Amino acid sequence: MNHSRRQLITGISLASAGALLIGCRSNPASSSSTNKTKEGSSDEGGADVTATEDLMREHGILRRVLLVYQETAVKLKQDPNSVPADALEKSAQLFRAFGEDYHEKKLEEAYIFPTLKKQQNSATGYVDILLAQHARGTEITEYLLSKTRGDKIPGADVGPFIGALESFVRMYEHHAAIEDTIVFPAWKEVVGEKELDELSAKFEEIEEEVFGEDGFESALKRMAEIEESLGLANLAMFTAPEPPKS
Repeated sequence: MNHSRRQLITGISLASAGALLIGCRSNPASSSSTNKTKEGSSDEGGADVTATEDLMREHGILRRVLLVYQETAVKLKQDPNSVPADALEKSAQLFRAFGEDYHEKKLEEAYIFPTLKKQQNSATGYVDILLAQHARGTEITEYLLSKTRGDKIPGADVGPFIGALESFVRMYEHHAAIEDTIVFPAWKEVVGEKELDELSAKFEEIEEEVFGEDGFESALKRMAEIEESLGLANLAMFTAPEPPKS
């Protein structure tokens, strides 16, 4: 791997995630602070993004990484040389910095899960399982990164690599769905509206501390670039075919 590529990929570690993600923007004038001001202006009748909405839209970014994993697993089965390793490495690094190091550790594990552990409600029983899945996901991401350091996936590793991609997708799709439909709503009910407003502001502060500016907007741009490089940017290509005629 050439030196410039390695610098680009490793730049998305949490310590410098902001620099890389912000660097993906093509138009600095449309920065997050401007967008948030417009979106959150009470004079315009808008509303700030709440903590639960923020968590769920972050899941949207992570689900798009899962789509990359799912589609590239199919391509790797057909032709191991059809998927550039650097695109998968960028995807795994994005999931690590934005998903694991930020979304999971700094938000869910620091604020959501501890609150639910103190309460006995519909979500409490999921917390330990979700934490175990965070740990397993981190292990799988580390494995994916270890196998995408070259220009292509080593031939002997293609089968296990595909298995890791598919198992990660299967786990995290269920993981995110449970959080969106059970865990986050239960947490919102526990904390109440006043504390939720305070935490919404706190989450925004954490995001700025980690990424420098709006990490979501930057990750969104980064994700779009990855999808474009893999030919996955056209939503229409995923439209299901007509069902069989009866």
